[in-house]
Amino acid sequence: MDNIRLILIFSLAAVSLLIYQAWLQDYGPATTARQVATTEKSATAPSGADGIPGLQSEAPKPPSSVLPLATSQTTADSGRLITVETDLMKVEISTKGGTIASAWLTDYAVAPEAPDVKLRLLKPDTPNMFVVQSGLIGSASDALPTHEALFTSESSQYVLEPGQTSLTVPLSWTSPDGVQVRKNLRFQRGSYVVESTQEVLNNSAQPLIAREYAQLQRTELIDPNASRFVSTYTGGVYYTPEDKYTKISFDQMREQKLERSVTDGWIAMIQHYFMSAWIPPRGISETFYTNVLDGSRYIIGKYSPPVVVNAGASHTFTNQVYIGPKLPSTLAAVAPGLELTVDFGWLTVIAQPIHWLLDMIYMVVGNWGWAIVVLTILIKLAFYKLSEASYKSMAKMRQITPRMQALKDRYGDDKERLNQAMMEMYKTEKINPLGGCLPILVQIPVFIALYWVLLESVELRQAPFILWIDNLSAPDPYFVLPLIMGISMFVQSKLNPAPPDPIQAKVMMSLPFVFTIFFAFFPAGLVLYWTVNNLLSIAQQWHITRNIDKEAAKRNR
Repeated sequence: MDNIRLILIFSLAAVSLLIYQAWLQDYGPATTARQVATTEKSATAPSGADGIPGLQSEAPKPPSSVLPLATSQTTADSGRLITVETDLMKVEISTKGGTIASAWLTDYAVAPEAPDVKLRLLKPDTPNMFVVQSGLIGSASDALPTHEALFTSESSQYVLEPGQTSLTVPLSWTSPDGVQVRKNLRFQRGSYVVESTQEVLNNSAQPLIAREYAQLQRTELIDPNASRFVSTYTGGVYYTPEDKYTKISFDQMREQKLERSVTDGWIAMIQHYFMSAWIPPRGISETFYTNVLDGSRYIIGKYSPPVVVNAGASHTFTNQVYIGPKLPSTLAAVAPGLELTVDFGWLTVIAQPIHWLLDMIYMVVGNWGWAIVVLTILIKLAFYKLSEASYKSMAKMRQITPRMQALKDRYGDDKERLNQAMMEMYKTEKINPLGGCLPILVQIPVFIALYWVLLESVELRQAPFILWIDNLSAPDPYFVLPLIMGISMFVQSKLNPAPPDPIQAKVMMSLPFVFTIFFAFFPAGLVLYWTVNNLLSIAQQWHITRNIDKEAAKRNR
């Protein structure tokens, strides 16, 4: 088999793999998780007020199968909205449960042509409903505020003033028998992390049992601007020290409820570029769970072990919630494994160093487009020797193409004698027909990893390059880059030895046109990488072929 056939096979294999991964994101099963289905007993257990199951006894260790669930009503249907403005976010908190009902990320616009319209990650109504909820559950005789309870607030507006490092939004709730709950949400300058505390002050005459829960609730993402050719994952994920990063898709939530005890983990809902996550305190075993409401609203949450609060005593539950972009360095500092939400797929071990290198290059050049160009050059240099072996093999194959065609004309349909004659020619000319196989095979994982880096990096979202390319995460509006890429593929095919098989030759001729149409709908950053890589390959292949032709000419004198 000649080298050109190998290149065709591996190119198609790489594209097929990308398409297959995109298909899995939408229709395939998510990463398997070690799940325990809720029992029939817990599914029919008596519930507390507002449809939230209460503790089933006064014992400090209630059955772990009882999950805190949302009601059938969306949050923020009632209650006053409290506005919070920091240097990174504008947030609306509902006095109904202290739910974070809305969040705008002020450093991220919806579209580059409308920079004043900021991206809204959290939203209390459909479509694209996405809210952050928390609350407390008491025993059958201890009523505590869930995310459906009404809190009171001292103010309806909080602003992080210049020079102020943090601000706290206090909410309070009091029961008829004197139990008081203080819920505080603390925002910090330069951070997407919100510290959430729920302090229970038992001013009653009897001890009470309490546990806290925190959950993320959302509907499926509807993005009219999303590319049909590039698919990314939207759904639930969680992290455990044992199984690390695990996806739990919306389909998986419908099929089976998750209930799992985890220490030092976290839960999240992610989408392309952005996410929200609850990070429990370390060293405490909490239960992760999922639920589906009305067949369209999906919940991933966690709840704590029960705590006995004696009369006259208090207890504070503390958590962190992240609401913002998927920035690997930022996420890594928040919680172990949180940076894995920047999902580079099964090639993460290769993609993470590539992302780090791309980030370092950007710090030098100051433009993400030029950073991609420099990164592509560095990767090409790293694989120069491997590529050289492949191109030398192709150049030699190109030289003997007329002789191969003569053999085919001589032996006609006698495949056995034709193959025997070709192998004899390879041996005489010292050509390995599989010489280009290994270099291509080694480079494919790196190129696919780079593909996911460019696709998943929020830093490239709406990043400008030069001239008309003002958004590397969107397709080239004038299709200039895809056209240059197609031309470069055509030139590259001309440098390769012509396939002796006419059908194969037609396929090779059609590939540049097919890829041009295919890449016309890809983000400009991806097309830029592919174009630069092709141009560098052409230069390297032309140089090697020219030198081999010169050597052949000297031998023939």
